Amino acid sequence: MPGTRYALEVQPELPEPLARLRELANDLKYTADRRIRGLFYQLDPELWESSGHNPKVFLRRVSQGRLEQASRDRVFLEEYHSVLSAMDSYRREPVRPEVAEHLNPDKDLVAYFCAEFGLHESLPIYSGGLGILAGDQVKAASDLHLPMVGIGILYRQGYFSQTIDANGHQVAHYAPNRFDDLPIQPVCDAQGNEVHVEVPLGPDRVEVRVWEARIGQVPLYLLDTDLSSNGEEERAITYQLYGGDNRVRIQQEIVLGIGGVRALRAVGVAPSIWHVNEGHAAFQALERCREHVAQGMEFDTALELAASGTVFTTHTPVAAGHDIFDPELVRSHLGELAEGELGIDTQRFLALGEGPEEEEGFNMTALAFRTSRYHNGVSRIHGGVASEMASYIWPEVPPEENPIGYVTNGVHVPTFLAREWDGFFDLHFGGQWRSELANPEFWQGIDRIPDHSFWSLHQTLKSELFQAARKRTARQIEHQGGTQAQVDRITRFLQPDRTDILTIGFARRFATYKRATLLFSDPERLARLVNDAERPVLFLFAGKAHPSDQPGQHLIQVIHEFSRKPEFEGKILLLEGYDIALARKLVTGVDVWLNTPEYPKEASGTSGQKAGINGALNLSVLDGWWAEGYDGENGWAIAPHSSELGAEYRNREEATELYELLEDQVVPLYYSRDGHGYSARWVRRSKASVKSLLPRFNSQRMVLDYLRSYYGPASRHHRRLAKEGGQPAGELARWKQKVATAWPGVAMERIDDTPEEIASGEPLPITVAVDLNGLSPEDVRVECLVGVTGDRDQFLIKERHGLVPLEEGTPQGWARFHLDFQPSMPGLQFYKLRVVPYHPDLAHLHETGHLLHL
Repeated sequence: MPGTRYALEVQPELPEPLARLRELANDLKYTADRRIRGLFYQLDPELWESSGHNPKVFLRRVSQGRLEQASRDRVFLEEYHSVLSAMDSYRREPVRPEVAEHLNPDKDLVAYFCAEFGLHESLPIYSGGLGILAGDQVKAASDLHLPMVGIGILYRQGYFSQTIDANGHQVAHYAPNRFDDLPIQPVCDAQGNEVHVEVPLGPDRVEVRVWEARIGQVPLYLLDTDLSSNGEEERAITYQLYGGDNRVRIQQEIVLGIGGVRALRAVGVAPSIWHVNEGHAAFQALERCREHVAQGMEFDTALELAASGTVFTTHTPVAAGHDIFDPELVRSHLGELAEGELGIDTQRFLALGEGPEEEEGFNMTALAFRTSRYHNGVSRIHGGVASEMASYIWPEVPPEENPIGYVTNGVHVPTFLAREWDGFFDLHFGGQWRSELANPEFWQGIDRIPDHSFWSLHQTLKSELFQAARKRTARQIEHQGGTQAQVDRITRFLQPDRTDILTIGFARRFATYKRATLLFSDPERLARLVNDAERPVLFLFAGKAHPSDQPGQHLIQVIHEFSRKPEFEGKILLLEGYDIALARKLVTGVDVWLNTPEYPKEASGTSGQKAGINGALNLSVLDGWWAEGYDGENGWAIAPHSSELGAEYRNREEATELYELLEDQVVPLYYSRDGHGYSARWVRRSKASVKSLLPRFNSQRMVLDYLRSYYGPASRHHRRLAKEGGQPAGELARWKQKVATAWPGVAMERIDDTPEEIASGEPLPITVAVDLNGLSPEDVRVECLVGVTGDRDQFLIKERHGLVPLEEGTPQGWARFHLDFQPSMPGLQFYKLRVVPYHPDLAHLHETGHLLHL
């Protein structure tokens, strides 16, 4: 229709009895609290859906009449006041005892930096797993009342929304966020002026506005350069998440890191622990060094002091996940900071970001490692992979002994557990189950739930998934130019009242290492599987590929093409527009969650955890979290083949194992109904999934692991080095310089007899001589490592013993160290001798990277 269309929004006034709805709409606690979201849903279910589950938008558009009616509705008001009472109680709760055991709530505060936060679809500043994990981390911190603030970027356009055209091509759509629609507000000072900070970009400065979102107890500060005081290029820095070229990326990371520290200072926040979640925010440590140098401290001392309180989490074993910038780009943006404010030359500055020898450029992951003292991967396997990848930081230390540990990721149960399970657990366990999230013993009670009740609830969730998938698929086919007949044909198995078809979900970022198309390795075999009239199978796919990732986008096209072939039409569906809302439907509604990454490239993965706590069974390669979660009863495992084998061979073998598991175990078990209308053995496995995964892979457990192993030690370490104006940090820095100078000349030799056999109960005297090259015996630790040989002829350490220095050295002036070793193991064993630099203020024995074996 011709003519101009003008928008007009008629906004209501909140009646006084409902005035605190606005407060609820501005606290992202609603993202994990179904009762809060339920208030808005009850007011107008259709508007709640059409407003994108955004409470602020909803309150601007709900009818005045409906609000007036609700303000007089006794039932609604009872629930409203109950929700408010629960919220007020939540805010008044003290710090949990397990938190107070490791942190002083009056002195300690964790600053959590991340480039994206995936809290809810109503705040679209995330792209995928990293952001969802960050969102779950701050939610769990709030639940535990752990003192924390988050720091991120407020993207004007966020990440793209996705459609898929008729040819299977991904189409990326960027729509600017209306900040008035988001649960945020600008931070203002005592005079009511917005808080802005300046951030250096080479010789220029960019002005950054600070916004605040609140997640229960945790404030999240978001940085925004879209200000009229900035030029067009500077305004565009915070437009898109992971958009633009490397110049935009480094500017974003300077804003996040340096601007994040300055923003916290400007709002009066004084963290004691700084958590860098992935390397994007690594520049924050340099800003803190600049602050110390400005107070008269040497750079090396400042670095020790800043690093002592810094935790770095690396998230990806894939090279493309690590930002590497051209040194000239770094120099042009930060050279002035290095020479003018840090007091070091550009070469020294660039050395902080040196990667492995074969790599050229300034590596942000390397910078993050060198400017932190506490480091971790995000699963047991990934911790080992990260140790290998970062071994160049500690070149003389065996990777398995370097300072990188791991904390396996977990998911925020209140966010991702279906509301139906929430109510179901209330009915069977009472409300106390929410306080038992990390208690495996408590969750054994799942077995007491009647099988038929458990199955019935899952079928309800599956019905909701089918409804949502039908709507999405219909819209998708319509904009692709399809007909209603095509819609009916493709959605014929998505019948909400017929949920007895085995439904398998695969939804994640489409990156090549995730092997989304492994399922299609043998199309004929797959066609027989899905088209079995007695035991049909439905596959639902969803996910995005980065707009610059052409191979990832090709995967989408391949799946689309398979889904439109006659033998697969209706049995394989590719849903567009993957976001948190769709993810919630999928993980709560499917029967099986499929994951086929290329080992060992799945750092952790959390989508399978979300599915597992909702009773879905994981069918996954034993990589990432699943290598820890699989117990033989809670799903199925595909054994990964060695990464040394060719990719073609590995794909063929692992695809064969996938087909065999589906044909011989998964499908027969699901359809083994035994006259019950459901498979009792399937329900048993489904219960095993919930009771084994929920207490182990939730974000509360994850945050407590960080607290015990990283936040607490970092806080204590930093306080120790900060005493007397940082004097211990200075002493440690000078000691490291002394060690670095002396170490190339350190030597060791054995000066005793070396018998290969001794009688049981007899000690083995060990004496070594060490040329310390100017170091003192107190500067080193001489160790005897005792172990056995593993299956691959590797040395497995079982015991460590220290050799003590003797008063008298050797004639040539070498120091002597001695141990009377008393073996505790019988039979054949092995031992090694080595010397390592030692200082009581090191965070980790191998922090220096120096080590000498005999």
